[in-house]
Amino acid sequence: MFAIDFDRDFTLARVRAVQRNDKVDIRMTIGADFILNALIREGLSHLFLVPGGLIDPILPALARHPDLRPIVAAHEGGAACMADGYARATGNFGAVVGIGGPGLCNMATAVAAAKTDSSPVLVLSGEVPVELEGLGEFQDASQATLDDSAVMKPLTRLSITVASARTLNHWLRHALTAMWTQPRGPAHLSLTQNAITGECSADYAPVSDYFKAVTPLSRPAAEAALNLPGQGGAKLAFLAGAGVEHDNAARALMSVAQRWSIPVATTLRAKGVFPEDHELSLGVFGYAGTRHASAAIFDDPCDVLIVLGSGFNERDSMHWELRGRASSRTTIIQVNTDMDELTTHGAPDRVVPGSCGAFLELMQERADTIASSLTAGQTERRAWLAKIRKQPRLYDVENCDKPSSPVHPAAAITALRKVYPRDGVLLVDSGAHRAFAGHYWTAYEPRTYISATNLGPMGWAIPAAGGVQCARPERRVAVITGDGCMQMHGIEVQTAARYGLPIIFVVLNNRALGNVWLRSHQFGPLPSELTSIPDHDWAGFARSLGAQGFTVTESSQLEETYLQALAAKGPALIDVKTDKNCPTPVYDFRAGVRAWTYHE
Repeated sequence: MFAIDFDRDFTLARVRAVQRNDKVDIRMTIGADFILNALIREGLSHLFLVPGGLIDPILPALARHPDLRPIVAAHEGGAACMADGYARATGNFGAVVGIGGPGLCNMATAVAAAKTDSSPVLVLSGEVPVELEGLGEFQDASQATLDDSAVMKPLTRLSITVASARTLNHWLRHALTAMWTQPRGPAHLSLTQNAITGECSADYAPVSDYFKAVTPLSRPAAEAALNLPGQGGAKLAFLAGAGVEHDNAARALMSVAQRWSIPVATTLRAKGVFPEDHELSLGVFGYAGTRHASAAIFDDPCDVLIVLGSGFNERDSMHWELRGRASSRTTIIQVNTDMDELTTHGAPDRVVPGSCGAFLELMQERADTIASSLTAGQTERRAWLAKIRKQPRLYDVENCDKPSSPVHPAAAITALRKVYPRDGVLLVDSGAHRAFAGHYWTAYEPRTYISATNLGPMGWAIPAAGGVQCARPERRVAVITGDGCMQMHGIEVQTAARYGLPIIFVVLNNRALGNVWLRSHQFGPLPSELTSIPDHDWAGFARSLGAQGFTVTESSQLEETYLQALAAKGPALIDVKTDKNCPTPVYDFRAGVRAWTYHE
């Protein structure tokens, strides 16, 4: 038996012994075991990875920690998307591990998407021994060469190299603290072999518990804001952003909205935090939004709009039109934990730095002082809402039941919603299908409509669904994606098949890069050709990877095929041959683009 002597300095021979997976006499906790134990104590059930030489010691350690199930992805980028999906589905964080250098660089886009959506993901990458840095070791991406920690620094809240197992406890806790601190986001640790295989005698104490009861709120700003609704009139509405989901404040939002009959619109990123079949729901405002939301904010505008946890980015603010056209007639109160977002778009006397949940709870606490004005305006507010709801909610509704071949995207989405469980989770990828899904899908619960809306990487939803299904095994999980996205991450269908994850992948196959083609084909034959895709047999591709595959060529086949996919024990992919020449339902957003000009 080869014994590691923890009383001596590390030597290359000992590192090689661990990498060869020789039997090791572990007298103390090694770094790999410390890390895995810490993840379990933080409440994680799955770890997403792609094996490689620089993380070899972690593989036998996983066998010693059966409470943490490893999920091997096809690609490091897919593994990072899975960790992101796991985080969004649970409200906890997700974790991914892979080799440094090429492995970590493969994760970059997924990590960037997590940062732009404030999704907490812990990224762990293996690195060469400290004593070999800069000597030409294979795949050396240490600080002496590519510097992995520098590569990840702009994409994360924290990126640090851990050179010794003796500092693992400090840096792991520091990384998780940076990850959880508002605004949340990914954190990265580059783990040298010394850190992975060395002695770590610290007793890990979970970090996540420190953040469970943290609901920061500027009380003076919040108290001042609560005086505005009474002065502003009866037409009061909420615009709920991702901060409501991050704060787990959906229940508080429902309570306040119902108590005083306050209508609620959401951003696309927050779709589902307020049930869209509720009588107070206005639906999505902004990109792919509803007529009801646009009417309440622009056409017959509210007197006071309380914006909860939205950064007023381009898509959530109708190409920043909300900052101009609405604010001239509407008092806008912004509640957010991200000071950058508040100072960029908010008026100083109308911003509330802090948690959406804490602000909503304060509204309940202050019922004695604000109830009179809110109650007095209830009748007028309900009449205002009723007038708005008399108008059609959606655009082009005739397409939802349109019999056609090829299939209209709206019909494909509508048919899935009809047969899909109410509490099922839908992930939506990036492309024209994002607009159709955002507009025509009805979401009823928080964390049941998941999409990387800010950076919008193509193919993200395909692997992310694996993380969601691992996190929520009791729920059905489906993906709306496109053939362009399948070319990016379609191989991760095999990961779902490998682990028996019963995910439904709906590929809206329009033989084009949908949104790009809709713009480019107007400029001539070559732009049209460059944005077109061959008509691949995605159902056959899925079967080759161990999943079930179905092909739909006309809308009459949709519901029955979806039911077959729902009955499948493992993953199923439906290749829906769709029409590419279908304008997306983003008419209000396009009008905002045309009308908007920049004024500092």
